[in-house]
Amino acid sequence: MTRALTLDDWVYAGIALAAGLLAAFLLRMLLRWLGRHADRTRWSGDDVIVEALRTVVPWSAFLAGVASAGAALPLTRSVQHHVNQVLTVVLIFVVTLASARVIAGLVRAVTQSRSGVAGSATIFVNITRVLVLAIGFLVVLQTLGISIAPMLTALGVGGLAVALALQDTLANLFAGIHILASKTVQPGDYIKLSSGEEGYVEDINWRQTTVRALSNNLVVIPNGQLAKTNMTNFMRPEQDLTILVQVGVGYDSDLEHVERVTLEVIADVMTGISGALPEHEPAVRFHTFGDSRIGCTVILGVGEFSDQFRIKHEFIKQLHRRYREEGIRIPAPTRTVALQQGSVSIPQQRSPEGVGDMTAAHPE
Repeated sequence: MTRALTLDDWVYAGIALAAGLLAAFLLRMLLRWLGRHADRTRWSGDDVIVEALRTVVPWSAFLAGVASAGAALPLTRSVQHHVNQVLTVVLIFVVTLASARVIAGLVRAVTQSRSGVAGSATIFVNITRVLVLAIGFLVVLQTLGISIAPMLTALGVGGLAVALALQDTLANLFAGIHILASKTVQPGDYIKLSSGEEGYVEDINWRQTTVRALSNNLVVIPNGQLAKTNMTNFMRPEQDLTILVQVGVGYDSDLEHVERVTLEVIADVMTGISGALPEHEPAVRFHTFGDSRIGCTVILGVGEFSDQFRIKHEFIKQLHRRYREEGIRIPAPTRTVALQQGSVSIPQQRSPEGVGDMTAAHPE
């Protein structure tokens, strides 16, 4: 039998509970102060740790006060055991949630620091969060006196059936893990698939990869398909790109003059347009005696894939204006036609502009 509750018991219990609440409040204020200092650091991991401690430490202090209050009361052994068990389960639950938040936050910080632009690969974050929560759930069951050995055995046997039923889903999961682990594709990369899809990789989760096209539409690609298809990654091994612009001048042009003027235009564009690489050595290479022009290739350097469109736009405008000022002719396609008495015949030919095959005949 237990003795009756007295006023002293209630006072001691109240003091213990108040002490737990006061300690929780003071610790929360201290951790808030630490959080402000953590915001000033360059590493984002300390913010995650302090934020998790702001949840765990005050709750731990409060639960310690409740446990002390329960110990001050003359409870039966059975009631005391159940109270301690409930408090332990609550503490494990809080610690598990905080641990999942810390580990997932640290994983997110690591993936963002290694994935370049807008890194947001959630697959590792979700996997670590699920693993921590599963471990915490098993610890709670063990604390409540429920044996987890039969459950683990059942999960092992049933896991085979689940794996067969979710074969495609698991294939996408492991394909996503392989893609990220091998660093073939990372969030922020600009990719183009052999099937024609292209854009910036927004995220790689447990099932699919999300790509944002230049039209701002989202393209969803299963990880298994991404791992099997031929793909060009325009961000690796380096983000800097080399682009080619085709130019043609007339046969009566002074090629030395053409090259000098073109290089001057390149210098102006490279230093005046954002996204260009002034340190990249440009080049002008003549390569073809065409039907009506001498063809050359201009080689430019750009800092990122989408910059090439703006740089090409400005380069062609400035080059066209400068050629007109310098008297450099950009000829239109021409053909020499042979006239014969009694008929005019134009042999079958293909337009240099790619219009198609054309034939013409004039009767006598």
